[in-house]
Amino acid sequence: MTYFTSDYVNGAAPEVLNHLLETNSKNLTGYGSDDYCEIAISKIKKACNKPDADVYFLTGGTQTNQIVISTVLKPFEGVIAANTGHVSGHEAGAIEFSGHKVLQISHKDGKLSDNSIENLIKDFYNDRNHEHMVFPGMVYISLPTEYGTLYSKNELQNIYQVCQKYNIFLYIDGARLGYALASPQNDLSLSDIANLCDAFYIGGTKVGALCGEALIFTKNRFETPAHFITQIKQHGALLAKGRLLGVQFDALFTDNLYYKIGEHGILMAEKLKSIFKTKGFRFYLESPTNQQFIILENSKMEELSKTIAFSFWEKYDENHTVVRFATSWSTTQQDLEELEKAL
Repeated sequence: MTYFTSDYVNGAAPEVLNHLLETNSKNLTGYGSDDYCEIAISKIKKACNKPDADVYFLTGGTQTNQIVISTVLKPFEGVIAANTGHVSGHEAGAIEFSGHKVLQISHKDGKLSDNSIENLIKDFYNDRNHEHMVFPGMVYISLPTEYGTLYSKNELQNIYQVCQKYNIFLYIDGARLGYALASPQNDLSLSDIANLCDAFYIGGTKVGALCGEALIFTKNRFETPAHFITQIKQHGALLAKGRLLGVQFDALFTDNLYYKIGEHGILMAEKLKSIFKTKGFRFYLESPTNQQFIILENSKMEELSKTIAFSFWEKYDENHTVVRFATSWSTTQQDLEELEKAL
């Protein structure tokens, strides 16, 4: 079986794994207070050009999303997100479990627009019953989106301006940020992103790490939630052996490894796209990153799944299904050859 189901079907990039082995016998303090966490934090701040930012390492993306949203929002506030957003559908109601509502709005290829966000906020305050409703307190977007699409610098600036106008928090889910940064269509740097939001995370789990995400509070407008380490622990996302995350991000931000992993994932995705196009398959949309969405006849989908693993995405019609193929640091030329052979 050849796997394209996701970008975390394999373990860790060799450089990350080697660094874990090299540091394995060292005695280090716990809960992220060790030397490697400090080194990794310093490297991330430098890469973001944000020396005053606060950086924390958390176990995974869902935990990060829930903790940020639940600690930033007031008890009567909710988070605005696309109805395809990760917090809206694939997190088992983790946000609602924390006591906050996801305020879903429509999207275009997975993206929110500044107009749709502002219209929701205006409609809320124009409603004379809004004191009986959930207040919009945050905007959540993914970069890249759940459909592999990208926000341009101009689009992100416009969204941030709306958030500034209404004094609400902008949070970016960067689970696959490495693939966004590496895309030829991307015009945002890490520094740009850090200047155009209030918090974001650099995904490790899907970009070469065994596990873990690096969360950055930019402090452009809002202070980091009080006693944030304590709140991470309350939510069960603080590792006693915090070194495991610090060591990995130290490796990812050494010799541009994080960017190189992203570039490889994009290169493999472009080759995968070429294979499908040559074979005459239809794409659900044009994705410039490592997730590709193909429309398959149901019978062909069943046949292909005998040797190629991919993800169900959504039904297209009675006879067709949209499926996702994802590439990563571990995708090889041989994987692509096996796919081409199966097609």
